[in-house]
Amino acid sequence: MENYNLQNFTGGWFIGDFTPSLLQTNQFEAACKYYKKGDTEKSHCHKIATEYTIIAAGSVKMNGMMFKQNDIIKIDKGEYTDFMALEDTITFVVKTPSIKNDKFVN
Repeated sequence: MENYNLQNFTGGWFIGDFTPSLLQTNQFEAACKYYKKGDTEKSHCHKIATEYTIIAAGSVKMNGMMFKQNDIIKIDKGEYTDFMALEDTITFVVKTPSIKNDKFVN
């Protein structure tokens, strides 16, 4: 058994084709992300990857739609979305495949 700390990884991303990573793979990326109420991300898309986001705790607004704990959001490749935490929020994100430089800000 090995033990790691999420704070030692960039932006909560701990698996994927980047460094540092617990598992270096181009098949997918995984992250656990913590947001404070009011945190935002600019509208962006991935031209190759599809992203799946689970709202583990809290609530968010994405593209004008509200999502809450236990919601799962699928964001298809090429689909732009923004993000705002409506309260302190925890998300778990899987993106497939893991492609470097596949984030395009609107």
